[in-house]
Amino acid sequence: MKKNLLDILACPMCKNHPLELIEIKSKNDEIQEGAIYCTSCKRHFLIIEEIPVMLPDELRDKKQEDEFLKKNKDLLPEKIINQGKPWHL
Repeated sequence: MKKNLLDILACPMCKNHPLELIEIKSKNDEIQEGAIYCTSCKRHFLIIEEIPVMLPDELRDKKQEDEFLKKNKDLLPEKIINQGKPWHL
């Protein structure tokens, strides 16, 4: 995901803008792995293989999300690991 894409992205659930970017792995201007966090509704959305996965709650892949959070638990802020919706309330 190009960093400047964050300038136009809004939360798919509450429509909040701007969103917070958490980078885990990046190269130049591309975010390869990370998360996007909505400060309004407290949801997080993963960035996997440069693709932001910004799906509504009912379409999210819980297994993929849990694996990503477990793998990156030391690199992500507590607000995503412990408080991010919908899986970790």
